[in-house]
Amino acid sequence: MAAVTPLILLTLVFLQVLLVFANVNLSSTLTTHDNDAWLSPSGDFGFGFRQLNDTSTNLFMVSIWYNKTPDKTVVWNAKADGDVVKAPTGSQIQLTSKGLTLTIPNGKSIWTAQPNALVSHGAMLDTGNFVLLNDNSTNVWESFKNPTDTLLPDQSLERDGKLTSRFTETNYTRGRFQLYFQDGDVFLSPLAWPTDFRYDSYYKIDAAASASRLVFNESGDIYVETTNGTRIQHRGQQWFNITLDPNVYYYRATLDFHGVFTHYAYPRSSSAEQGWTILRYVPYNICIAIFNDMGSGCCGYNSYCSKENQRPTCKCPDGYSLIDPSNQFGGCQPNFKLGCGADNDGGGGSQAQPEELYNITILRYVDWPLSDYEKLQPSSQQDCQQSCLHDCMCAVAIFRDQTCWKKRLPLSNGRSNSGSHLVLMKTRIAPLGNLGPANSPNPKKEDPAKPVLGLLIGSVVSNSLLLATVVLILLLKPRRIVQASSNLESSLHSFTYEALKEATWDFKEELGRGSFGIVYKGKLEAASYNVVAVKKLDRLAQEQEKEFKTELSAIGKTCHKNLVRLIGFCDAGLHRLIVYEFMSNGSLANILFGQPKPIWNLRVKFALDIARGLVYLHEECDTPIIHCDIKPQNILIDEHFTAKISDFGLAKLLLSDQSRTNTVIRGTRGYVAPEWFKYVPVKVDVYSFGVMLLEIICCRKSVQLMDSGEEERAILTDWAYDCYIEKKIDALVENDHEALADIGRLLNWVKIAIWCIQEHHERRPTMGKVMQMLQGLVEVTNPPSPSSFTSIS
Repeated sequence: MAAVTPLILLTLVFLQVLLVFANVNLSSTLTTHDNDAWLSPSGDFGFGFRQLNDTSTNLFMVSIWYNKTPDKTVVWNAKADGDVVKAPTGSQIQLTSKGLTLTIPNGKSIWTAQPNALVSHGAMLDTGNFVLLNDNSTNVWESFKNPTDTLLPDQSLERDGKLTSRFTETNYTRGRFQLYFQDGDVFLSPLAWPTDFRYDSYYKIDAAASASRLVFNESGDIYVETTNGTRIQHRGQQWFNITLDPNVYYYRATLDFHGVFTHYAYPRSSSAEQGWTILRYVPYNICIAIFNDMGSGCCGYNSYCSKENQRPTCKCPDGYSLIDPSNQFGGCQPNFKLGCGADNDGGGGSQAQPEELYNITILRYVDWPLSDYEKLQPSSQQDCQQSCLHDCMCAVAIFRDQTCWKKRLPLSNGRSNSGSHLVLMKTRIAPLGNLGPANSPNPKKEDPAKPVLGLLIGSVVSNSLLLATVVLILLLKPRRIVQASSNLESSLHSFTYEALKEATWDFKEELGRGSFGIVYKGKLEAASYNVVAVKKLDRLAQEQEKEFKTELSAIGKTCHKNLVRLIGFCDAGLHRLIVYEFMSNGSLANILFGQPKPIWNLRVKFALDIARGLVYLHEECDTPIIHCDIKPQNILIDEHFTAKISDFGLAKLLLSDQSRTNTVIRGTRGYVAPEWFKYVPVKVDVYSFGVMLLEIICCRKSVQLMDSGEEERAILTDWAYDCYIEKKIDALVENDHEALADIGRLLNWVKIAIWCIQEHHERRPTMGKVMQMLQGLVEVTNPPSPSSFTSIS
C-alpha cells in the first residue's frame, strides 16, 4: 500500500495541474500586448487575441484557433450584430462572475458574453469549445452555441443557428454567403452584402421539412438529423462516404468566403505532410450553382468564375481589371470609359465614330447568362457586333444560333461555359489618358498624341531584342521554315506579304525605328488582334543559330496574359516581317519614371502582373525559362494597362527538373544578381524582380545621382533597407497619400523586396512564394540584411 501511495499522489498532482491549465479563474485577463492565450488541456486550441490580417495593423479580434497548426487556423471569433468585433491595441478581455467583457483602452466595453447565471470559472476545452460554467459546473455560455463560419467535431448547429462566411480569406468581416435552416430544410444562399438579406438559395439539403440540427459528430462525420432521429447526408459528387479518424487528423467544416461549404482535414503528426486538405464539399461547382437575377454570383460583378483544383477562381475579361488587386472575388472594372456620353470629345467638335474608338474582342467558353436588355433575332455575328458597337449602353453581346443578346454593365453570374456561343466584348482602342491621380496638377497642356507616340516608340525599341530572337529562323531554308511553323502553328501564324502590306495601308503609318528595321501600325480582320505592330526587318544576324532556334521555340510555346504575344511572321522571298501585339502604352520605365507618377493601385497591379508572368515562366511552362534581364524597360504595358514581360532574347531554358542554371553573365547592370559574377547557381529573376519592386513602390530608378547631402539615397536597395530598419518606410513614398493609406501592404512589399535581393541566393524565395506573399496568402517574416552571410537554418 505504501508503494502505491506515491503514485496516487503523483496522479492527483497531475490532475490538479491539468485542471489549473484547462480552467480560467475569475479576474483572469488577456491583453493585446501579451502573447498569452487560454489553452485547452492538450494544447490543441487557444483562446485570446489575434491580429487582424488587413491593412489596419493595430486591430485585433477575440478568437479561438487550432494552436498546433503553423498558421494558427481561426475557427471562431467574437461578433457583435453579426460582424467581427475589432479591438484596438491595448484592449483587454476579462472573466468576471458576470461573464466575459472586452474593453478598449478608454475603459469602454465593446463586447460581452453575459449568461443569465453567475459564472464561477471558464474553460477552453479540447473540442475547441470555450465555455463559461456556474458553481454546479454546468455550461451557462459556450462558443459552440455562437458559431461564426466554422463547425468542429462534437458541435451541432441548431435550427435557430447559422454560419456566415468571412469576406475574404484574411478579412474576417461578415461575408457574402450564409448556411441556415428554413422550413425544416438546410440552405446555402448569397447575401445582399453588407446586409443580411438573402437571395435565392443555391444549395439545399432536403430533410422533408423535418430537420432539427446539423451535426458534426465526434468521429468527424457531418449530417442533418431530423426530428425523429433520422440521419440525412448529401450523396452528391463530392460528398461521399470516407474513412475518418479523429485520432490521426484534426477536422473542421467551414463555409468558405467563396460560398463553398468544405470539410477539411489536417494531420496531427508533424511527420506527415502538413496543411489542410479538402475531404468533400458542396455544392460541386458553385460557379454554375448560383443563378440569381439579383447579386453578382460567386465572383464579383464583371468577372467570371471557373473551377480549378476543386476551388472557384475569378478572372477579369479583356479590357477589365480587378477593382481591388488583392481580392480576386471583388469584381472587375473596365479600364476605359463606357456608356452614353463617354465618347464625346469634350471640345464641341464632332464625335468620333464607334469603330474608331472601340474594338470587339471575341471570347469563347465564357458566359454571363443573365442581365440581357435586348434580344435581336435573326441576326448575324457581324450585325450583332455592329449593333453593340453603335449602342452606347451595350458592353457585351452574346451571339449564338442567329440570336444576339445585348448586355449592359454590371455583368453578373459570370462563369466558364463550354457552349458554342461567342462573347463579343466591347473594349476601347484608344489608350487611357492621364495615369496620375485624379487631382494631379497639369500646369502645361500639350498635344496628347505626342506622349502616346513617345510611348509607342519606347515600346518598339524595347521589343528590338525580342524580335532579333526570331530573325534567324526566318532566314532558314524554306523547308526549315515550314518545319518551325508546323511546330508552332498553334501560336504563330504565317502571313503573306500582300496581306501585311494591305493591313498596314502600304506601310504608311510608322510607329518607330529599331536596330533591325521599321515598325508600322497595322489592322487585321481577326477580332482577337485587331490592331497590331508589324516589324519590317532590314538587317539580319547570322550567328548563334542553334540558340535562337531553341529560344524561338520556347517563345512560341508560351501563352500567358502577362507575356507579350507574338502573333506571326512573313517569310516571302526577300521580305521578312514580324507581327506582334500592339502595346500602346509603351514600357513600364516610361510610365514609372515619368510625370506625374502612376497612382498606387496601378503600381500594385503592375507588380502583380509581372510576378504572375514570372511564376508562369519559372513554374508553369513545360520547359521552365529564366528571363535573365528583368527591368522596367523590358516590361510593356498594353492599352488596358496590363503589364507584360517582353524581350526573351536573353532567356535561358532549363530542363523540367531544374530550378537554377549555370551560364555566362547576362542581364543589365543594377538588376544583375551578385552570384552571376561568381558562376554559381542562380535565382537571378527573383533578384531583379526585387529591385524592380522597389522601383515600382518608389517610382524612381534603382541607381540615380542625388543632390549633395542625399548620397545615401543613391542606391535604392541600400536606402530601402535602411528605411526598413529605421522604421521610416513612409520616406520611400513621400507625399504619396494613397500608398501611405495602404501602409500594411507597403510594409509587406518592402520586406518581400528585401527577401528577393538577398545576396545569398539560397535565401531568396521562389517566384511562386513571392506571388503568395504579394497576395497576402503567406506571412512575410522580417528579412535579414541583404549582405549578411550568416548560416541558414
